[in-house]
Amino acid sequence: MDKTLEHLPAEKRAELDIIREVILEKIPDVRMVILFGSYARGNWVEDTHMEDNAIHVYESDFDILVATKSKKVADDTSLHHTIEQVIDATGDIETPFTIIYHSFSYVQEMITEGHYFFTDIQKEGIYLFRTNKHRIGAIKTIPPTERKRIAQEHFDQWLEKAKDFYETFEFNLKKEKHNLAAFILHQATESLYAAICLVFINYKYKTHDIDRLYKKSRDYHNDFSTAFPRETNEEEDLFELLRKAYIDARYKKDYVITKKQLETLAGYVQTLQNLTENICKEKIQSFV
Repeated sequence: MDKTLEHLPAEKRAELDIIREVILEKIPDVRMVILFGSYARGNWVEDTHMEDNAIHVYESDFDILVATKSKKVADDTSLHHTIEQVIDATGDIETPFTIIYHSFSYVQEMITEGHYFFTDIQKEGIYLFRTNKHRIGAIKTIPPTERKRIAQEHFDQWLEKAKDFYETFEFNLKKEKHNLAAFILHQATESLYAAICLVFINYKYKTHDIDRLYKKSRDYHNDFSTAFPRETNEEEDLFELLRKAYIDARYKKDYVITKKQLETLAGYVQTLQNLTENICKEKIQSFV
């Protein structure tokens, strides 16, 4: 992983410097900060176009792994949220970013066991920071047949969850329990995105934000972006209703969603399910 950031534009390197410094300031026991994904590989995407009098932007995220000394810090979601807020508050970060946190010992264990999400980071990633005392061990490579078996198990598990949630959604929709139906539909959506991520990279992101998961899915196959139309303000507002359903539909009295809106969103989720089945099955078959 002895690569540099020289392939990135100066403004991207400056943004990564800021993100790194905030992380190091807020977490004193950091062992490593690693850039991985498209910006490390050099195949990031930045696309802007005008449609329906609105500007639409598709831009790859900075993907960053923070390896900490303690599992407690790695699991502290409140601290992680604070770090994101501080980074955003600088006003200097224009590139979307996703930061994941794990203990250094866990990262080591995953790599030595051949967990391909982490071994890919070891192969393709770029250090933004590391201590002199800590090095990642040798990579264990698992055979394609084992990778195929793992992906198939993840796919079966999370597709079944998604289908179960969808049946529960339909039950609540018929009972006109619209807010509960919205929450359950969100869970079906999140389960489909879990299936996608686990099949493609063998990793499940610790987030309930389906907007982030939607963006991640596009990195694996662009057709996933077609499930939820988001070109007009009306379509974006509808997606936002589903995104907020995880919390607002359960706890906020001012959350309102109509039967018609739920039915429209349900059609989108069914499209996502069909795409998930077809594209993930194709991906699993490619592990040979």
